[in-house]
Amino acid sequence: MIRFENVSKIYEGRGFHNLVLFDLNFTIPKGISLGICGANGAGKSTLMRLIAGAETPSSGRVIREMSTSWPIGYTSAFQSSLSGADNARFIARIYGKNVRELQDFVDNFAELGPYYHQPLNTYSAGMIARLAFGISLAIEFECYLIDEVTAAGDERFRVRTEKALAERRDQATLIMVSHVPETLRSYCSHGAVLYNGQLSFYDTIDEAIEVHMYNQHALANDRGML
Repeated sequence: MIRFENVSKIYEGRGFHNLVLFDLNFTIPKGISLGICGANGAGKSTLMRLIAGAETPSSGRVIREMSTSWPIGYTSAFQSSLSGADNARFIARIYGKNVRELQDFVDNFAELGPYYHQPLNTYSAGMIARLAFGISLAIEFECYLIDEVTAAGDERFRVRTEKALAERRDQATLIMVSHVPETLRSYCSHGAVLYNGQLSFYDTIDEAIEVHMYNQHALANDRGML
């Protein structure tokens, strides 16, 4: 179970105040597959980092009663001056996993070739996503956070990620963010929509997608784009 209690997130700077999430109160039960819809800039990645514990809320608290992966594709989960293999070694030690077994799994799954032993600052965004995906799958989390990574790589890698995600969905909690409705429908039974700093939940992913599309259409009308 993951519970948000009166959680708000504000980013501030010099002359800058951005209230991204406001007074969120919800519970995500264990075993659910949840797809989160939202426009660019709505705060989906911020929400995922809060769920993972990669960021702390400005107010309120997040309670986690199951082990949670970092958001796959979130580059700050790694040290960019280290190689992919070295990052895998470091994470294996943190989670008490066999270093060689985890490194070999990631090497085979991510298919980075010689780049696996090169610093991450030489990687493309897609390569980092593949590394993150491989390391996350090498560790048995109770909750997997997926953020727009199923398109990383070629068709063969995409099929491999889809199969792996389906297996994890059947065994653990899955929380996914994607701009592609078909992707959300493929993996998620329930849905939520992030809009104006609030997260609304729906019994089906189709209903959430429909509400999200309505919000986007209404916003475009308000801006005179249609």
